[in-house]
Amino acid sequence: MDVLTETTANSIYIDGQWRPAASGETFEVINPADGQRITTVAAGGRADARAAIESAARAFPAWAASTAYERSEILYRAWRILTDRTEELARILTTEQGKPLKAARTEVKYAADFLIWFAEEAKRVYGRTIPSARADQRFLVLHQPIGVVGAVTPWNYPISMITRKVAPALAAGCTIVLKPAEDTPLCAIEVFKALEAAGLPAGVANLVTARDPKPIGDEFIENPLVGKLTFTGSTSVGKSLTRGASDQLKRVSLELGGHAPFIVFEDADPVHAAKGAALLKFLNTGQACISPNRFYVHASIHDAFVETFTDRVAKLQAGSGFDKDVAIGPLINQAAMDKMSAQVSDAIDKGAVATTGGARMAGPAVEAGFFFAPTVLTGVTPDMRIYREETFGPIGAVCRFDNETDVIRAANDTRYGLAAYIYTRDLSRALRVSEALKFGMVGVNDINPTSAAAPFGGVKESGLGREGAQEGIFEYLDTKLIGISL
Repeated sequence: MDVLTETTANSIYIDGQWRPAASGETFEVINPADGQRITTVAAGGRADARAAIESAARAFPAWAASTAYERSEILYRAWRILTDRTEELARILTTEQGKPLKAARTEVKYAADFLIWFAEEAKRVYGRTIPSARADQRFLVLHQPIGVVGAVTPWNYPISMITRKVAPALAAGCTIVLKPAEDTPLCAIEVFKALEAAGLPAGVANLVTARDPKPIGDEFIENPLVGKLTFTGSTSVGKSLTRGASDQLKRVSLELGGHAPFIVFEDADPVHAAKGAALLKFLNTGQACISPNRFYVHASIHDAFVETFTDRVAKLQAGSGFDKDVAIGPLINQAAMDKMSAQVSDAIDKGAVATTGGARMAGPAVEAGFFFAPTVLTGVTPDMRIYREETFGPIGAVCRFDNETDVIRAANDTRYGLAAYIYTRDLSRALRVSEALKFGMVGVNDINPTSAAAPFGGVKESGLGREGAQEGIFEYLDTKLIGISL
């Protein structure tokens, strides 16, 4: 597939067939690195979503009745296809989303990991027996697929976030309808081509590309054939979907926003911590829900940390993801650029200092795209927007702290609760602070506490449920009790 020239009007996949939108409408996919049109895809609407849901409902009985081994084999084949096509998929991902090609290859591998993990988990959905107080009674517990799943995925990780939902749903015996992010539909199309090539029966997985997500979300919420809704995206949209789903008491799992603290204690090596901070913060141009937003550094090592952090960030090269020296890709769109500018301006107006960056980038390699300079702000205080709002961009906000009690209180002072990070050499402190932090995931001297084998998710307003690990498949299963009188 030549993503630079091909028109993909038949980008909706329903009942095993590729088709255009019922309305015939299309929309353009834009390369965020240069603002140029990549291709055109179908602009699906509510009628398409309804047809996809009906297709999934028809396919559900046979798919649910298939054996775990049959479902596993299809996921294994899909894993092999994605793995074999890593380079092609990575190039599509870089073109459509903007991340450096090296990072795109890593994401394709991560996406494939979910397929192979849940290919095995499909065979580990065990029931159990429960002793009864009555001699003539037996209790059996079964786990059965919920039914049709409506899924909505984001643009920041447009391949791996799809397989993180689709793989466990299929492994559990559910059927699914996916609405991918409007900014990155091409990655979704390729994932569904892989599922098709793997031999997935018609109607089991359906895809609706759309420019306007609201009609699709409304259909997911209101259509009684949908038994579960899974969403990754903003907290505000997640809340809206949950309110709508409550009318029918649909099962909901949400992976929403984050506002991760990154705490560097006085016993940590400030240079080592700053290097880790720079790697983590500017991964995917800061466009990750687990990206650290607030860097709390003990006063005794603050200046040493900032010196190394600033030096590392200032050397990051931005540009096209196809340039092997580039570490920073573009933001996804102009709205993201505007948010960065607003947060930096507000912080500086209130006394923060930009030790590097702080504005939109200029120059022939970046001026046509959505490039904001990698930025470090020091002197950040609680009255600044960046201290309270999720940034989702390449800005590191540094704060001083003096004692453990205060920094735990400050770190927890947010409505979000997805990820947090600690740098310390003290094992007792690591355990004590990890337990005190109100976040779903904590990395201790670890900037990548994620894996297909590990549960991913948050608390508070960062979401409901978990993805990955054993927990991931149980999000798509109902528990049934059978009582037998002998």
